[in-house]
Amino acid sequence: MRSSLRFVSVTAIAALLAAVPGSAQRTTGPSERYEMDVATASGFAAMTAGGRKPGVGGMMGMMFGGGPDNQVARTIELRLGSNQAPARPPVRADHFFPPQARLGASLPLWGPEPSQPRPREDGNDMPDNFERPKGRLLLYWGCGARAGPGQPVVIDFAKVAAGQVPPNLFTSTVPRIREVMASNSASYADWPNAKSSKAVPKDSSLLGAHRVAGNVGPEINFTLAQDYMPALNASTAMQGDGSVMIRWNALQGATGYVAWAFGGMDRGGGNGDMVWWTSSASQQFGGGLWDWLPPATVARLVTQKIVMPPAQTSCQIPAEVKKASGEMMFGNLNAFGPEASFAYPPKPTGNAAWTIDWTAKVRFRSHTMLLIGADFGGMGGMSGGSDAPAEKPKKKKCKGPLGIPLPDGTC
Repeated sequence: MRSSLRFVSVTAIAALLAAVPGSAQRTTGPSERYEMDVATASGFAAMTAGGRKPGVGGMMGMMFGGGPDNQVARTIELRLGSNQAPARPPVRADHFFPPQARLGASLPLWGPEPSQPRPREDGNDMPDNFERPKGRLLLYWGCGARAGPGQPVVIDFAKVAAGQVPPNLFTSTVPRIREVMASNSASYADWPNAKSSKAVPKDSSLLGAHRVAGNVGPEINFTLAQDYMPALNASTAMQGDGSVMIRWNALQGATGYVAWAFGGMDRGGGNGDMVWWTSSASQQFGGGLWDWLPPATVARLVTQKIVMPPAQTSCQIPAEVKKASGEMMFGNLNAFGPEASFAYPPKPTGNAAWTIDWTAKVRFRSHTMLLIGADFGGMGGMSGGSDAPAEKPKKKKCKGPLGIPLPDGTC
């Protein structure tokens, strides 16, 4: 008993000492921050990854049986933020990759042009050609054969003020996480940009030493032991009860999954109901759910049943969702991945002050696009003559609810 009491006392004293001002380690900086977002896109998502327009050959290849395994693309996003002004404007930096990345000598990061509009940094940008939609938006959520109680939540566009997004449409629980932004940096540069963009080769590898050098701070050096995530291979199948089963391969390194789908966009000439469904067990749409998220955040969201756990490999879209959506649904499956963090100089031991020169973070994810209700392997009813394949895509223009821009690979 005495030994136990003595242990508690020492623990309590240590906690009190840690709370005394000046006893904890003081940290300053960093003066420079770097973020690198790495994604693997598969299926139809691969055909539009990095802003690329799908070619006729690629589309026809998919239609004649080319599945997600045959279409894989990789994308990289780079952001540099500093609290220093550039030595010589404009803001400029270069990311030097290991040779096996096959990205040339470097990728150039540039600061935004003075006249370039700054996008919203919450991930819910509205397009310049925004048009007030008609009809209604039906919101569904959760995996299962039938929709849960209280669904759908109906948003009548006629009752929404012109040009307004309905309040509480996007999740506030899962914000889009960006530690490096133009708004929190005295100097900012990114890639791809208006001056430079390129497709990442399929055989690219990020393993090895990386160096970032620019005119707004010290040189950044780190070594990656994590490479691109594997590709997601997802399939959908109609069930006898009218629901749709989504199945996918378990990915090594995945921390959790989330799926979402849009439907009804090809009905009523723009006046019909639009449908939006998410795999979350509660009403959570957009935000960080279709972006990159830290493993710790994903772990918390898994316990809240907002994100599916890494061991899960299937999810059922309720029958009510498919019925309300009509013939076609466009969907996505997002696999959140690991994260690598670096800082210089290394954290000192004890209570010595830690003055950080720079930090770097590399985030990974894998995602794929779902075409639900279209038999592209068998040409999906495209039997109306030689002109039918050219006309079909023109009819199926994917437009999200309220004209909301969808994430890469949705359309």
